[in-house]
Amino acid sequence: MAKENEMEKCCCSKRKKERTSQEKQCMLNRLARIEGQIKALRKMVEEDAYCPDILTQASAAASALNSFNKVLLTDHLKSCVVEDIKNEKEGAIEELVALLGKLMR
Repeated sequence: MAKENEMEKCCCSKRKKERTSQEKQCMLNRLARIEGQIKALRKMVEEDAYCPDILTQASAAASALNSFNKVLLTDHLKSCVVEDIKNEKEGAIEELVALLGKLMR
């Protein structure tokens, strides 16, 4: 029973999503830009940058991550969710509702 509860709490599914090399590269490019913004934040803190400057950079990084999530969610809806519904996968809608609940916290 404890193992089942651990699996329910885990954020990683056993499922995989095949992506084209172009889709994958686009996602990796976005993540690299976000990573650069996070590194810039760290450097700003290390160099005692002015608070509003750090907050502005943090806001830009958060916005970039939200944009990444929107693109990924759109792709998920158009591919995985549609496929699951077409294949009458039990629990597809519940899985989507749970995902949206996590994203909207």
